[in-house]
Amino acid sequence: MAFILSRIFAFFTCCMNLYLIYVGKSAESGGTATNFAGYNPQSFMAARLLFFLYNRSASRDDINRLKDPTQVVFFLEEAVRPGITMKYSFSRNTSTPAMFLPREIAESVPFSSSKLPEILNRFSLKPGSVQADIMKQTLQTCESTAIPGEQRYCATSLESLVDYATAKLGRNIQPISTELEAGAAIQNYTITPGVKLITSADKDRLIVCHKMDNGYAVFYCHGFKRTRAYSVPLQGSDGTKVKAVAICHLDTSAWNPKTYALLEVKVAPGTDSVCHFLPEGHIAWVPK
Repeated sequence: MAFILSRIFAFFTCCMNLYLIYVGKSAESGGTATNFAGYNPQSFMAARLLFFLYNRSASRDDINRLKDPTQVVFFLEEAVRPGITMKYSFSRNTSTPAMFLPREIAESVPFSSSKLPEILNRFSLKPGSVQADIMKQTLQTCESTAIPGEQRYCATSLESLVDYATAKLGRNIQPISTELEAGAAIQNYTITPGVKLITSADKDRLIVCHKMDNGYAVFYCHGFKRTRAYSVPLQGSDGTKVKAVAICHLDTSAWNPKTYALLEVKVAPGTDSVCHFLPEGHIAWVPK
């Protein structure tokens, strides 16, 4: 457990000196520390998670959330090979990262839509404000119905994130994430030699955890039985290099036929493997 915790801390630099920062901000504000700095509810970063809710029908606003309507979000597994070029956004989230709360604090904060007024009062937020809407959407997403065969969990602390992954996959696991060079932007990226299969859909399982918009760090974790993960090296048209993690879902038979992923790649549920790159700051737990 100690080794896994040390690895995950390395991935989230926002959590350095977490307890000291938390205590300091709480003392200044007299309450629980929150951070909504730089949040834009219409931004592509804010929309990322919506694309990964595979029982959700795509909306007219989805394409408007993209930085470029011609950019790729999802692609078929056959495209995970050297020489393939696609326009993609690996942009960093420039807003100040939300902090993990210590477990004892996170567990004392209600995490239910039915308790939203109490939550808003706890964080001194006004109903109808942007911050309140963030909290509301996060709760609704975490309470939404899972697809048959999908396991879901929203982690509200670092410890609960690690505990969930180890409970589902065992203790011999490691976190992986997309690694970006500074300044990675939306442009054409070409897959270069060196693609590696990380997990096999037949033998291995994995858990993907998506960073959510919230006043404190919350991760939406989910897993499907037939999923592959690849390490994919890419080079942008400006020379920028990215070491991306590609997640490929082999069984999409239970997906909403109108979900954004299937509409983008133009396939019906259960007919092909659908993939996406792991955005910066999101993680996948895989066997060592």
